[in-house]
Amino acid sequence: MLTFFLGVGVYRLARRQALVRRAVVVENIGRVSCICTDKTGTLTEGRLQLAHHYAVGDIDDKRLLQIAAYASREDSGDPMDQAILVSGAPLEHAVLYTFPFTEARKRETAVIREETTKLIAVKGAPETILALCDLGGTDLERWQQQVEKLAGTGHKVIACAWQELDDQARCDQEPEQGFTLAGLLAFEDPLRDGVKEAVEICQQAGIRVIMVTGDHPATATAIASEIGLNQGKPRVIEGEALATSLTNQDSRVLDGVDVIARAVPAQKLALVQALKQGGDIVAVTGDGVNDVPAIQSADIGIAMGERGTRSAHEAAAIILLDDNFRSIVQAIAEGRQLFNNLRLSFEYLLLVHIPLVLTAAVIPFLGYPVLYLPIHIVWLEMIIHPTALLVFQNSADTSHLAPAQANGPARFFSRRHWGVIVFSGVVFTLLITFAYIRSLGAMQDVEHARAMALVALTSVSAGITIALSRLRTLASRVLVVFTMLVSVLLIQVPALADLLHLLPLHLDDWLLAMASGFIAAAIPFMLTSRSRTGA
Repeated sequence: MLTFFLGVGVYRLARRQALVRRAVVVENIGRVSCICTDKTGTLTEGRLQLAHHYAVGDIDDKRLLQIAAYASREDSGDPMDQAILVSGAPLEHAVLYTFPFTEARKRETAVIREETTKLIAVKGAPETILALCDLGGTDLERWQQQVEKLAGTGHKVIACAWQELDDQARCDQEPEQGFTLAGLLAFEDPLRDGVKEAVEICQQAGIRVIMVTGDHPATATAIASEIGLNQGKPRVIEGEALATSLTNQDSRVLDGVDVIARAVPAQKLALVQALKQGGDIVAVTGDGVNDVPAIQSADIGIAMGERGTRSAHEAAAIILLDDNFRSIVQAIAEGRQLFNNLRLSFEYLLLVHIPLVLTAAVIPFLGYPVLYLPIHIVWLEMIIHPTALLVFQNSADTSHLAPAQANGPARFFSRRHWGVIVFSGVVFTLLITFAYIRSLGAMQDVEHARAMALVALTSVSAGITIALSRLRTLASRVLVVFTMLVSVLLIQVPALADLLHLLPLHLDDWLLAMASGFIAAAIPFMLTSRSRTGA
């Protein structure tokens, strides 16, 4: 049964753009208490558009874009490189040497040959590029203020610089100084539709959302405010400060943090490990090879389907086909609903099987004839198992997530649930035993008594189904009608009753059976009406 429910969960998640690679994660994702998410392409559309460019002094905009294009690669797959190459039209040039972007260096450098000269073009994080340039104190402060201004409005800002080389100079070593600033480029990346609402749903449900990005702190703050992290007042910390605090065993640094800016993959991994040690169930998104350790370390590793690397896909338990944060929230909703569906199904199975097993054992022990023949067990199981599998397949409401219980959603039944299940099972056992002994009578009419007990038990099954499902689905209504209709046909049609070694019942027998079903519906109904989704 668990395999069937997980299979249904996998299918439903696929319909919500979440491809599940490991079925067990369908149930585990409902327990998530913290989501560490990328920004670009997950919270935003990942379509960088060059919005502003600010050239230095006598360098015109065309030359600025040309230098930026020299330091870009057509085959990188980086949205920023694509936006630069679309915006600029560099002259024909030969690339002599490249120094690719890394998280540690935060820049990309290319040595190219223009018509008669060698040129080193570099682009990257403004603080990194500005540190390479020969700028006076006043100029440096002015450009830093411009970076802060652009980043504060949510723009992704990079700086570009250049340096000429002698024709005989070596080009296989990257200079660390002596560059001339060319200017700044500012990119816009629109938020994805529904992200703000999805973040709000998470926060209302007690799920913590932490944005992990390599962007400038001011950019990260602006985006986090726009999506509503911490009611629009996010607390931001840089990845280096986070790593230092965690190295010093100061886990309090994570209290209230909403954004990790200028983060590198190693810091993302440290963040995930610290959150897990603090008791969180962590979901992590990633798209690159460097994200693989964090994805593997997380309780729920999630890779981007559109822009994720093969390594990220292999490491992840779930692949988002649309790279959308909203799909993560929908997956959590489906996981929680699956857990609730399983709980209702097992509750039904326990409530039905307790009286079935007890009456099968107790009645012969009391000296009466055996109640159930093998054919009767087959009949009952043909009702019980389809009901357990099909009735409790409710779909998730992705517009709302109920807050998790204090002890987490992993607890299947509370003590109160167990108490009501045991109490109900005993009551149902007494009802069926009374119906059997009453119908047996002094004449020891076993076939009549068996028919009465079976009808009482099937009525109990129908009543439990009504109570737990509220008849909200077509399957629940069909199976309740099917249960009672089959009981009437198999018992009241003499030919069928004879095959099952039963006798047709009288009106008072059916009234007693209906009363048993009503009682069966009343007790679980009182339980579920007070704690429909309780642990």
